[in-house]
Amino acid sequence: MDGASNTTISAAEGLLRALKRRGIDHVLANAGTDFAPVIEGLVRAAGRKDAIPRFITVPHENLAMAMAHGYYQVAGKPAGVMVHVTVGTGNTICALMNAARDNVPLLLMAGRTPLTQDGHIASRSAPIHWGQENFDQAGVVREYTKWDFELRGGQPVDEVVGRALDIALSEPRGPVYLTLPREVLASPDKDSVTPLPPTELATPQPSARHIDTLADWIAAAEFPLIVTSNLGRDRAAVGVLAELAERHAIPVAEPHGSCVNLPASHPFKLGHAGTELLGKADLLLVVDCEVPWYPRYAAPRADAKVVHLGVDPLFERYPHRAFTAHLAITGNSRVGLELLDEALKARKAPRAAADRRRAAVAEFKKTKSAALAAANEKARGEKPIRYSYVGKCVHDALPKNGIVVTELGVAGDHFGLEEPGQLLAVSIGGGLGFGLGASLGAKLAAPDRMVVSTIGDGSYMFGNPTPFHLVSRAAKLPTLTILCNNGRWQAVESATRVVYPDGAAAHADEMPLVELQPSPEFTKVAEASDA
Repeated sequence: MDGASNTTISAAEGLLRALKRRGIDHVLANAGTDFAPVIEGLVRAAGRKDAIPRFITVPHENLAMAMAHGYYQVAGKPAGVMVHVTVGTGNTICALMNAARDNVPLLLMAGRTPLTQDGHIASRSAPIHWGQENFDQAGVVREYTKWDFELRGGQPVDEVVGRALDIALSEPRGPVYLTLPREVLASPDKDSVTPLPPTELATPQPSARHIDTLADWIAAAEFPLIVTSNLGRDRAAVGVLAELAERHAIPVAEPHGSCVNLPASHPFKLGHAGTELLGKADLLLVVDCEVPWYPRYAAPRADAKVVHLGVDPLFERYPHRAFTAHLAITGNSRVGLELLDEALKARKAPRAAADRRRAAVAEFKKTKSAALAAANEKARGEKPIRYSYVGKCVHDALPKNGIVVTELGVAGDHFGLEEPGQLLAVSIGGGLGFGLGASLGAKLAAPDRMVVSTIGDGSYMFGNPTPFHLVSRAAKLPTLTILCNNGRWQAVESATRVVYPDGAAAHADEMPLVELQPSPEFTKVAEASDA
């Protein structure tokens, strides 16, 4: 019952209350015929001034999911996404793959076509209600979700939503999926059960014994190397890594870094170029890194010790992944590095080895920096524009707290970013269309910060640009988008040349399936929404 009006509320209204109660402030929604109880509930809840999430209309599901992805990476809390039954669920798949691989907790909700043909106010009322029914709707997304469930009549909505979000936020984090039949949403909410209190989820602790073993190995090493791609998604971990690397003279390589793992000015930040030193290291610590090296091109020294650290150090949801691992330490990476720092301070590592590393890393960085500076100086007058020069221009113009999103445009290293949380790069899941939506999600989470995205032309088309520009205008989420248009699928061409470096395609006048010509006038898409 609703205490204010003494009238029975619907399950849809109970859902709205439960979402807000459980910390969901925004729901990114693309509605369908299953939404009728939700729409009615939004109006009724607004009339009562209930505390409910802000619903934003997003006219494509891929964009909505990418927005939730970017929102979480900046806000540090999940958003809700609500889509239309089976077809809306189908449109989420590419972005859902990205969220799953990036361990992004989000609550994906989908209507379920009405269960009944008649007898209920929400029974089937259109031909699609037969055509859109699946035997197993959740089966479409089960490989990329941690949990799925269908709300049933008579169940307390708050309990179901609470369980969904507890699972999404438990480590390793990830998306969950809840289906909502129209008749259930339109039925009275079961409000006789007192809502459960929020669950406090403990941080997984690494094994102290294995951290001690790792510390022994590092102290005895001549050239230890830390390899990470994603540690900085936990912004508090950046400072921990910075102190550890500086104190113990441990260089940090970032193969395809997805975020700011170390400030650009840090003396031991090597960026992607640091992978060149893989064969020099006699101790490798792999932290939050799905692909630390490409076995077809490189491998650690035969005598090198290799340790993996993270809440899921073996990446168990990857069907085939085989990298040397003498020790895998399961636990929160930030906590693990804090423990490692303390353990190393208690050991007497040879000072001479640390001094040699400092000198070697300084020389390596000096050479790389000089080469990049020379390339950018030359690029000032070149066409087409070099990606690295675009990155420098963004760096020079970006406000101190600005956020950069990049998807197959400029490499993260080229922005020279200093602050944790300033960079959001595309997932290795490979679902194109991340960048546009992620920039809107970042702006939604941080409305007072400048958000700049660099997007490849193919990624722009996959990002649903017309819905993107519409939402940017309608929801008042202004961003700067830089379209890096090379008129081709560069990744496809590069992969073909890797497999067949001297093949017929490599020598063809025009490589099939690569060209995106004639290139559209992309600015006109933006102009349609008054960009």
